[in-house]
Amino acid sequence: MSLDLHFILFLLLRMTIAAAFVVSASFIAERTGPVIGGLVATLPISAGPSYVFLALDHDAAFIAQGALSSLPINAATIFMGLTYVVLAQRHSLVVSCGSAFAVWIAIASIIRMFDWTLTAGLAVNLIAFGICIPLLAGYRHVKMPLVTRRWYDIPMRASLVATLVAIVVSTSGWVGPRISGIIALYPVVFTSIMVILHPRIGGPPTAAVLANSAWGLLGFGTAIAVMHVGVVQFGSAIGLCLALGTCISWNLTLWGIGRRAMHKARQAT
Repeated sequence: MSLDLHFILFLLLRMTIAAAFVVSASFIAERTGPVIGGLVATLPISAGPSYVFLALDHDAAFIAQGALSSLPINAATIFMGLTYVVLAQRHSLVVSCGSAFAVWIAIASIIRMFDWTLTAGLAVNLIAFGICIPLLAGYRHVKMPLVTRRWYDIPMRASLVATLVAIVVSTSGWVGPRISGIIALYPVVFTSIMVILHPRIGGPPTAAVLANSAWGLLGFGTAIAVMHVGVVQFGSAIGLCLALGTCISWNLTLWGIGRRAMHKARQAT
């Protein structure tokens, strides 16, 4: 088998695996309502496979540096979500999603101009989430209507994440860890939720899913920081596992807190 054919087949396999993760997670988000959907949307189901594949091709130093670029991009994602949530209350998908995408691109373009440290990345996240979480709180509680699935849902979601993985894997060797870390954090799941759910159920219910993702996204940023430290100290495999464990533990904790709050509310009534 030629080297080029081997690369293409391996790339297709990576794209397929990543697409399967995103499609499965988005189905769960649709069927469980905005609260659970928001938590599922912030699991590393698109960035995770991208970083695993980067770790197969590059050393720990590359992954650690990529994580430093990914950390402030997480702040760009929460501002992207805020933009969509606010605009989706009254505007069309094109206006809401297009504006959110433009905000992400603008912030990402600024972020790529700097060499980031762990402290600076954490500070940017704290500031961003300190601003956005209170602003998103009023949009969280909306009843999720029944979602009717259409034939192009699976191909659209699969193609989005597969394209992202293909770009990350194919270009990482010449764009370097900084750009790879930025591309790997493009919010594929958020985009998929916007594009697919908004035309079906309307802006406010779709926005509620993203609004409920704010605290989970904060945990995702923490996981990126853990990944950087873990990769530096223990290597790529352990660092990635620690990041995954952080995400899952954080979201399970949020789920538990939400369950207890609901139980207390029912007892009070």
